[in-house]
Amino acid sequence: MSAAKPSPTPHGDAARTEQRLTELEVKACYTDDLLEHLNAQVAEQRALIERLVQEVVQLRRQGASAEAPGFRSLRDELPPHY
Repeated sequence: MSAAKPSPTPHGDAARTEQRLTELEVKACYTDDLLEHLNAQVAEQRALIERLVQEVVQLRRQGASAEAPGFRSLRDELPPHY
């Protein structure tokens, strides 16, 4: 003989549905917060990358101008304490 499943009560289903809905709302709130946090981090990293790219470009320009042939005196290369 197979035992028949008890039919769920309407009150029990409503309580379970309410609990599940509350859990989903909490998860949605955490997800929204995480998304905002990650977006802020990405924006900070993008700004940092842009600054670093500008520095690299500037350093390359300085390096290219320093490698230009020209007269260099050894006196210019002495440390300042001499």
